[in-house]
Amino acid sequence: MKKIAVLILAFSCCLCQVQCNENHDKVCQCSGSTSCCDISLTSVSQTLGAVGEKVANMAEKIALLEAKLQDTGKEVLELRSLTGGRPQVAFSAALLASGSGDTGPFTSATPLKYKRVFSNIGSSYNPSTGIFTAIVKGTYFFRFSMFNNLNPTPSSVVSLMKNGVRLTSVWDTAGSDANDMGSNAVVIHLEEGDNAYVELAANRMVYDDSMNYNTFSGFLLFTM
Repeated sequence: MKKIAVLILAFSCCLCQVQCNENHDKVCQCSGSTSCCDISLTSVSQTLGAVGEKVANMAEKIALLEAKLQDTGKEVLELRSLTGGRPQVAFSAALLASGSGDTGPFTSATPLKYKRVFSNIGSSYNPSTGIFTAIVKGTYFFRFSMFNNLNPTPSSVVSLMKNGVRLTSVWDTAGSDANDMGSNAVVIHLEEGDNAYVELAANRMVYDDSMNYNTFSGFLLFTM
């Protein structure tokens, strides 16, 4: 900021010098006229005064910006002291915010939107889309669970996806029993901006109620 102020002052001095030279020429051209000289000197004084005001205003603005930068730096240091300088990312959510019933079937594979959020430290999970987006490059742990539909024939298939690529699945599509559930988990590397979500296969469904059988959780193990 100080360097900027110096440059502004230097530019102003150069401008004033050019104007002084121009006015000096005018003085020489009308050396026989006192009024002409007075007008030229007055013009120079007014110009210098205007430049001085601008420089003073710029100095005030620079001082305010420096103060804001110092305050921001203090806030960053306080946050680092609270977190130990490490980003904190963790979330956990259940499928239904309230009520009970089947989710699906859909004509195409669809991300499940886990709407009952238990925790969302770092705000990386979006309950409106069901998608987790990595805010920092690192190694993450994810776990998800599935409860099959209560129809006579089970028809439940869910998969954990990374950037649209299937990593692992849980399914139940055969048998005469109901109330079956399962879970799966992975430890994966994510770049900043990568996403992870649980996908319900096309023409499949899952059941949930206030017991929150279907969950999706994850957290950052360490940065890289």
